[in-house]
Amino acid sequence: MEKKVAVVILNWNGADMLRQYLPTVLEYSRDEAEVYVADNASTDESVELLKTTFPEVKLIVLERNWGFADGYNKALAQIDAEYYLLLNSDIEVTKNWLTPLITFMDAHPEVAACQPKLLSIFERQKFEYAGASGGYLDRYGYPYCRGRVFDVLEDDKGQYDEPTQIHWATGAALLVRSRIYKEVGGLDGRFFAHQEEIDMCWRMRIRGYQLYSIPQSKAYHVGGGTLPKSSPMKTYLNFRNNLTMLYKCLPQSDLSRVMIVRFFLDYLAAFQTLLLKRNVADFKAICRARRDFKRWKKDFEADRQHIQQSRAQGVVDYTPMLLLWQYYAHGRRTFDQLPK
Repeated sequence: MEKKVAVVILNWNGADMLRQYLPTVLEYSRDEAEVYVADNASTDESVELLKTTFPEVKLIVLERNWGFADGYNKALAQIDAEYYLLLNSDIEVTKNWLTPLITFMDAHPEVAACQPKLLSIFERQKFEYAGASGGYLDRYGYPYCRGRVFDVLEDDKGQYDEPTQIHWATGAALLVRSRIYKEVGGLDGRFFAHQEEIDMCWRMRIRGYQLYSIPQSKAYHVGGGTLPKSSPMKTYLNFRNNLTMLYKCLPQSDLSRVMIVRFFLDYLAAFQTLLLKRNVADFKAICRARRDFKRWKKDFEADRQHIQQSRAQGVVDYTPMLLLWQYYAHGRRTFDQLPK
C-alpha cells in the first residue's frame, strides 16, 4: 500500500549531498512517507550511488536537466500520493519532523501547503536564508521571512514558534497537497530556478487557499544549492523571475504603479552594485534580467488573465509596505520590527 506522503528530492550532480544527508531523511521519514529521488540528468555518480547504497529509495531518472521547476513537475507527474514533500538534497531533517506537518494539513483542508522551521546547518542557532520560519512579500515583490530580512539572519530563540499563516513556503522543504499542486499548474517551468515556489504559493493564495509555517517541525539547510550566492546567474534569475511573478499575480489595480516603481528600484540596485560594490557581473545580470523580462512578458499574458480570473474574494497579496524603506531608512532589520 502506497503511503500518503511522498518525500521527493530533486538531484543534479549532488552525490556528495545525498551521501551526507539522505540517511537522515530515510531514518526519520520511512515510517510516514515513501522517499523518492528524481535525478535531473546528473553527470556525477549520483544514480549509481542511489542504486547501490540507497536501494530503498525510489529512483526517477529524468532524460535531461529540466531545472528545479520543471524537474519537479516531470517527477511529480509520475508519483501518486496525497501529499508531496519537496525537499532539497542539502537538508538535514530531525526526528518526527513530518508528523507536525501532516497532522496540521490533515486537520486544515483549507491549507494548500506548509513548511517546517528552517535553520542553518553551519550556525545551528540561526535561521536559514531560504525560508526561515515562513515567507512574506512586500508590495513591490521583495520577499522576506520570519527570522530573515534581506541578508540579516536572526538567532532562533523561539520567537517565531507559533504556527502562522504566511505568504509563501520555502521550496527547500515544502509539503503541498498534490491535488492543489496540479490545480494551479505546479511550478512554472519557464522560471527554471529561483522564486518559482513563491510564484506558485501566490497562485494558491489567489484561489483562496492558505499557507502556513509549522515551526514544531525543524530542519537544517546548507543553502546555496547548485548556484553560489555570489553567482550572476542567480542574480539574473531572481530579478527576471520576480518581475515575471509580479506581472502574473498582481491585481490590475496595482500592476502599473508597481512596475513603474520597480523599474527605478531595479536600476538603482544595478548602479549601486556597479558603483559601490564594483560588481560588473551583477550589474550586467540585473540589466539583462530587465531586458529579458520585457522581451518575454507577452508570453505570460494568457497566464495573467487566467490567474486573475481565478481570484477569490478577500485575497491579501502582500504586506502594504516598501521593505527597502523600512530596512534602510528606519533601520528595521528583524521581522518583529516591521509593520504587520
